[in-house]
Amino acid sequence: MKRRFRLGVRIALHLAAVAVSCAAAMGQAASRFDLTGPSISVHVQRGEQSLPIAMVPNLQAGDKLTIHADLPRTQSVRMILIVAFLRGSTNPPPDNWFTELKTWDKRFAEGVTVAVPQEAQQALIFLAPETGGDFSTLKSAVTGRPGTFVRASQDLNEASFEQARIERYMQALQRVSEGSSDQLLDHSKKLAATLNLKPNDDCFKKPADQQMACLRQTGTQLLLDDGHGQTLASALTSGDTANLIGAVAGTPMATANGAGMYSAYVGTVIDLVRLMSGIHTAHFQYIPAIAFPDEESLNLRLNTAPSFHNPKSVIVVALPAIQSSVAPPLRLQDVAHVSCLLQPRMVLPLEGAPLVYATSFAHDLHLHLNDGATLNGKTDLPLIADAFEGGLMLTEARGRKPLPVAAPEARDADASHEKPASQSAPDTTTTMPLIADKDGPMQITGTLQGMWGFDTFSGVTVPLQRLPGGGWTAAEQSDLFTGRENQLRLHADGTACASTIALDQGGHDSPLKWKQAADRKNVLQVSVPLEKAAPGSVHLLVKQFGTPDVEKVAVTAYSDKTRLEAIRIHAGDTAAMLAGTGLGGIVSVKIAGSDYKPSPDGPSADGKSLQLVREQGKQLADTHTKPVAFISGDSGTAEAKLADGRTLPVSYSVDTARPALDLLRKTLKADSGSGIPLTLSSEDAIPLNAKLTLALRSRFPERFPRSEKIEVALTDGSLKATLSLADGSVVLQDSHTALAFLTPAKTFGPSAFGPIQVRAVGNDGTTGDWIPLGTLVRTPVITGVTCTRATPKEDPNDPGCQINGKDLYLLGSVATDNSFQNETEVPLGFAGDSISVPRPADNHTLYLKLRDDPDVVSTVTAIVPPSPRRSATPASATTAPATTPPANGPQPDAAIPQAAATPGPAGAAQQ
Repeated sequence: MKRRFRLGVRIALHLAAVAVSCAAAMGQAASRFDLTGPSISVHVQRGEQSLPIAMVPNLQAGDKLTIHADLPRTQSVRMILIVAFLRGSTNPPPDNWFTELKTWDKRFAEGVTVAVPQEAQQALIFLAPETGGDFSTLKSAVTGRPGTFVRASQDLNEASFEQARIERYMQALQRVSEGSSDQLLDHSKKLAATLNLKPNDDCFKKPADQQMACLRQTGTQLLLDDGHGQTLASALTSGDTANLIGAVAGTPMATANGAGMYSAYVGTVIDLVRLMSGIHTAHFQYIPAIAFPDEESLNLRLNTAPSFHNPKSVIVVALPAIQSSVAPPLRLQDVAHVSCLLQPRMVLPLEGAPLVYATSFAHDLHLHLNDGATLNGKTDLPLIADAFEGGLMLTEARGRKPLPVAAPEARDADASHEKPASQSAPDTTTTMPLIADKDGPMQITGTLQGMWGFDTFSGVTVPLQRLPGGGWTAAEQSDLFTGRENQLRLHADGTACASTIALDQGGHDSPLKWKQAADRKNVLQVSVPLEKAAPGSVHLLVKQFGTPDVEKVAVTAYSDKTRLEAIRIHAGDTAAMLAGTGLGGIVSVKIAGSDYKPSPDGPSADGKSLQLVREQGKQLADTHTKPVAFISGDSGTAEAKLADGRTLPVSYSVDTARPALDLLRKTLKADSGSGIPLTLSSEDAIPLNAKLTLALRSRFPERFPRSEKIEVALTDGSLKATLSLADGSVVLQDSHTALAFLTPAKTFGPSAFGPIQVRAVGNDGTTGDWIPLGTLVRTPVITGVTCTRATPKEDPNDPGCQINGKDLYLLGSVATDNSFQNETEVPLGFAGDSISVPRPADNHTLYLKLRDDPDVVSTVTAIVPPSPRRSATPASATTAPATTPPANGPQPDAAIPQAAATPGPAGAAQQ
């Protein structure tokens, strides 16, 4: 009894030590299977076919397994290998389902061949050091707890598959050049889709030279991280030893349903820890191994170092499940995707079966062309799985052939059999020279076919394009605009074979980014950057697989400045106002069937409005009616035609009629002050100092509203004044007619000049059309003109005449005749009260031009005394010498009367 008690105490202490050491090991290494273990060779024969274990996804009853341990020749510890079959968690296997192989025995040098029994569901391999009662102890452990080993088999298989996907991901990343950020992101997405993994997106936010290291550094934890943040190590190290297993089993990172970073195989670790706690003996402890198949070898990786001291370690290896074959459920990543058969490295982007890419289970894959279509004269095109490229790639690599049955002793000696290539490095170095048959439709289908282990399968049917596309055009609603990046849609009868799309820039082609449109078939969405381009024609160059021809697509790039907001038109008007920006490109606008042209003045000063004037005689093309009479409240959509060829819609609305006036009469009363009255040659000239009276009749509304105002302004908008009944500057003559009074000099000041106009302003601020009044001009005050008797022949230095007065700087020039050939210009900055001018050609008339309006000409007439008659007496007999005139100007011999102003050439009346 005491002996049994001491043995129980030792076992309990040992179990506690094992649990603690396991927790420490798992906490430190996070249960990563990174310790290289031994290798076991397995070959499977089914009927007349034979395959290495790497190509077998599942076993079936009757399969013959040839197994031996690939141990080094210098192996110092004898190892036994036991093959065990299970048939469920509640049905212990019979004794004859266990087969022992003594690896050191020469009789087992070539291994042992065992057949999968009927009703078997799982298969395990145990590799353990030789010890007394080893075979019976192992067999007893399995038959005593079959459910634990069933779970171990399932989880170890799943863990192997998960780790194979991760290993394939890490291997594929080696093919990306360091620092190639775009390629790394592209291939990482392809690998994630085909292998059903989730890389850490934060890695792509790091600098380009750190992204690769980020993706590689944490392996499983990185790829399968579910984002919860709780690590397995922290869960394992929390709580006491008695709660260790429960703590692990309850963490989201550990449970299979949690999809955590160890979801694939943490159940195996937990079950085997439970196994050690529950059935540990003085001889053995059980450690799991993940298998990495390569041809016939199961390369093992361990998460715990084996022990050759009591308790010795038993390595547990799972063989493929014993079940019916299930074909890989491959599917298109994008159901609208069409693959181009002419593409040398054509890839079918298929997902849904990551083991196709992570293992060698799928082999002899080919694409069968349906409906009798051929390529290079073939209907079956070989494929190879390449997760790096994101699918199954068309290749010239020879298809795998099932190995014939061969005896174990002859297997190594027979070199005539072709060995299947490993999936660890897909052969994509050679591609097919593709030649499409010209006859037949452009769009066909192909069906994936091949072998899944020992079984044939027919998979997904995919759409294919077998000829280069034609009829390339820009799809509707694909206008390009300068100053920004555009999304252009290109259409053809087949777009899958497009290889490159570039922007033609005068011999220098700029490659563009593009993709298949998601919403329409045979449409490409192309990004066209035109930030620095000018409006005009743009050409895109489309190159396709299978043809040297280049398709050239012409598209017009429009200015992005034109933005049309709305058109407002008043009832009864023949002009409308268009609001918007970039209005300089407007050619015409059709409003309710009538054509409108932009005003010759063009857009407003701020560029936000443009007046449109209706063309006379332009109506609807199919009618001969008068233009539409707009009624207040009407609305609709007009069409604006731009200079670049576009036609843009713009809404219009009709407002109430604007106030309208008719100018009946304009009366001027000049004020010449103390000077000679000047009569201006033009009826449109309005002297600044004159009193102006305007007789105005109201056209709309018919009665002159008492609230209506009259606005008078220069056409440049620099000066304006408002007249109204309220201030007395407007007086009603009757209910329809009003008189407006204005003295421009008082209203606008002494510096006002230029064209002047008048309009009505309604009570609500609505303005009528401008009515031109004439040109406001300033006139000088001429007080007199004096001339000498001398003629140019008598005295060449005689200046002739002198004009006296005020504001003479308002004169532009003075001429001696109406042709202004002999013209004296009044210089800029002149501020004198007199100016010398030549003697009139007719000795009477001087012609004046005003500076404010050179087209207005007035005349001034001077009375010049006749020259004295010459005496017959010689000069020496003259009784009185001539008086020397003063140096500062001409000196008349007698008083000359003031000159009179006379009408100018236009025949204006003298005042």
